Amino acid sequence: MGADNEKRYAHGEIECIDAIRAALTADEFRGFCKGNVLKYIWRERYKGGGEDLRKAEDYIKWAYGQWGGSE
Repeated sequence: MGADNEKRYAHGEIECIDAIRAALTADEFRGFCKGNVLKYIWRERYKGGGEDLRKAEDYIKWAYGQWGGSE
């Protein structure tokens, strides 16, 4: 499961990541995603292992999508 098919933090029909994206400018959202990538890569060895790397990948995809690529 990943960014494309997981309803991790849905509140009704709204995903948390979509609410955050809507509240921030494109640059702010990219920065938010990049910060989370760093967090998950930083802690993967000591806490979440492969799951943290998968989460980092989700944030990379979201940041890339905001930059103009496809999610």
